[in-house]
Amino acid sequence: MSTTLDPTTTGAGPGADGAPPGRGWILAGLGAGVLAIVGGIAGATVDAVYDPDVSGDAGAILRRLSEQVPQILVFHTATMLSCALLVLFAVGLHHQLRTRTAPDSLVPGVAAAGLGLVAVAQLLGAGLTTEFAFALAEDPDLVLPESAALFNHWIGTIPWLWGGAGLAGLALFRAARDGAYAPWIGWASLVLGGLSALFLVSPLQYMAGMTGPAWLVVVSLGLLRTPRGS
Repeated sequence: MSTTLDPTTTGAGPGADGAPPGRGWILAGLGAGVLAIVGGIAGATVDAVYDPDVSGDAGAILRRLSEQVPQILVFHTATMLSCALLVLFAVGLHHQLRTRTAPDSLVPGVAAAGLGLVAVAQLLGAGLTTEFAFALAEDPDLVLPESAALFNHWIGTIPWLWGGAGLAGLALFRAARDGAYAPWIGWASLVLGGLSALFLVSPLQYMAGMTGPAWLVVVSLGLLRTPRGS
């Protein structure tokens, strides 16, 4: 689909404060989305606490987790790299939105704040791996079985809290409606971002860990094809 924009509604808009940065921040967003998917897949394979064969048996869960240290380390590394890249993308997107929206628009701030929430969830979600992964690898008896079970629940939930990306997606939908981006980027943001936002306010918040990264990948690819503002 074409992403040719109307030059009268894009580029240096009323709130422009200089040309947007290069496309490195967009590539950072693409990398953050892909790495989040990798981290999510790796984290999903750390499934001791969800295995019906050992469910409710903290000792058995601990032993199973000690066999899943490689997956834990892949989850941790991918999630933390995604976190760092997401911060770069959020800053770049905020800058570009400021040049493409009105000076008093809330869109840039909402987009950046939403992505900031995701980065914090990733940081906290992977934060406990330092405490558990190496202890599990060295000697599982160093870890309380009940703590190991909680750790597995933690990494199976907290890093999946991508609901903040839904706020960013809805902000991009609004920007696209105002002509800042191609319509298809807006509609993709409405669908994937809207779902993520709905998950944010529901008891199924972790489901946004599937729709949020997908939105980020799609939008990053779209932004790569979008002409830079003047």
